[in-house]
Amino acid sequence: GIKWMSSLEAKFEDAKDKKPTAEKLERLRIQKINRFRNQHRISVQGTDLPDPISTFEQLQKEYKIHPKIMENIQAAGFRVPTPIQMQAIPVMLHGRELLASAPTGSGKTLAFCIPLLTHLKQPRNKGFRAVIVSPTRELASQTHRELVKLAEGTGFRIHMIHKAADAAKKFGPKSSKKF
Repeated sequence: GIKWMSSLEAKFEDAKDKKPTAEKLERLRIQKINRFRNQHRISVQGTDLPDPISTFEQLQKEYKIHPKIMENIQAAGFRVPTPIQMQAIPVMLHGRELLASAPTGSGKTLAFCIPLLTHLKQPRNKGFRAVIVSPTRELASQTHRELVKLAEGTGFRIHMIHKAADAAKKFGPKSSKKF
C-alpha cells in the first residue's frame, strides 16, 4: 500500500529514525562547553582539558571534595564560582599544570586553595606538605587567611613564615634540616 503523509510528518518520521551518534553527541557537548566558556569570558589553551564547573556543588559530586571544605565554602558566602574558579579548579584537580591570569579580586586564591587541600586529602604529622610562595606580605596574609577559613575543622595546620629566624623558633631548631 501507499502511505500518505505531509512533508512535515515525513521530516518528523525521518528524525525519529535517526539516533544521535556518539560523535554528534560529543560535538554538541563541546559546543555547549565552548558557549559556556565564551559567556563567562574563559579563554583556555591546551588539549584534553576538563570541563568547567558552574556550581560549587559540582565539586562535591564530581571530585569528592571533603564535606567540611564544602561547608566552609558555603559559610564564607561563596555561592557561585567566578570564571577563574570555574576552569582553574577542575584543571588543578585533574593534576594538570596551570598558568592563569585574572583581575584582582576575581577569586584566584580560592581557585588554587581548594585543589591544594583536596590533593593533600587529610592532615598528617609529616612536616610541611605544601608550600605557597608569595611575592608580598599582603598576598601571603590574604592566602593564609583564606586557607585558614577554608581548612577550618579539617585538621590541617596552616602556617605563615615571615622570616627564617622566626620560623626556627616557632618550629624548632631542627626544622631547617627536617623540611
